[in-house]
Parts: sequence; structure tokens; C-alpha cells
Amino acid sequence: MIALIDYGAGNLTSVKKALTALGAEFTVPETPDDCGGASGLIVPGVGHFSATRALDGPWREAVASNVRAGTPLLGICVGMQWLYEGSEEASEVPGLGVLEGTCRLLQGDVAQRLKIPHVGWNALELRCGGARKSRLLAGLGSSAHVYFTHSFAAPVTTDCVASATHAECFAAAVERDHVFGVQFHPEKSGEAGLQILRNYLDLCG
Repeated sequence: MIALIDYGAGNLTSVKKALTALGAEFTVPETPDDCGGASGLIVPGVGHFSATRALDGPWREAVASNVRAGTPLLGICVGMQWLYEGSEEASEVPGLGVLEGTCRLLQGDVAQRLKIPHVGWNALELRCGGARKSRLLAGLGSSAHVYFTHSFAAPVTTDCVASATHAECFAAAVERDHVFGVQFHPEKSGEAGLQILRNYLDLCG
């Protein structure tokens, strides 16, 4: 059973629809204690990073406890940014801190007419090869396109398995052990997005 965390940051309905289409069993826990025994955790989100303030305290500990126990965790959009130490968008709000780094505002490009926020379809640039193949992105072609809507983004580090470029390069998908994150919305990204969610569900057993 997948625990879909609702902290008031939106896009829960679209994620529910995608999980239902894939035949996944999921629940929206009412309390942090309800996360116990979940086979996987998904933290979605759109909008301002300050919304993750609702994940402090017991919710933070419930998610962290599950991660320490080896439960796969998937962060989507703002949910991915929450996996990091924080974001300049709300510097007073700490992230979960399971990944190092701080999310920063993307820089637009007037010459190329690239504005912020970055909204729309963009190609994934796969960065995993050889011994470090991504389990989350298994089955995706090198030209897979996914749907973004964001202004802030995570840096490209060794945890980045796919990047994207909108005036500058940023982390589009990250993976460390059983912690996963995508800056885009797989639930709105057609077959490529559904493949990513299928992969995640397979990892959850």
C-alpha cells in the first residue's frame, strides 16, 4: 500500500488518477502514524516551498523513519525539492535533508525568450550509464519529454540521474538508494511519466 502524503500543496487528485490507472493500491494517511507499514511514500506538491512547513514535526519524523527502514520515497516537484536541505524560496523552512544541496531560482534568458517560471514540456537528458543505471527511469528513451511547472530547481550533483535545461541545466530526476525525486510531473507526462510511476511501484514491491 502506497502512502500518498497530503500536506495541502495541491496536485493530489492528478497523482491519485495516475496511480489508479496503474492499478496501484494507495491511501492518503490522516496522521503520521498511519504511514507505518506503507510499502512506499509519495510526497507530491506544487506552488511555494513554504507549503512544506506542514511537514515539520511528526510528519517529518514519520517520513524519515520510513526512509531509515528502507521504504522507497518519491518526491514530485516541490516534494522533490523538500528532499534537499532547503530552498531559497523559503530559506527559513528546512527540507528533509536526505539529499545535500539547496534549491535555487532558475535564471531566465531574455535573448532566448526563456521566462521563469519554466512551464511546459522539456526533454530529459539522461545522466546515468554503465554501472549506475537508474531504476526509476528504466525503459525511458534518451529523448523522453516530460511536463514541468516550476521556478526553483535542485543542483546537478552525483544524485542526479537526469537533467533538463531551461536557460540553465538543473536536476530533473534524482536517485539515491531508495530515495527518488522528479522535478517534473510524471502524472501529467503521458506514457513516459506513467513508465516512471510503474518503475517506482515495482520498486515498492
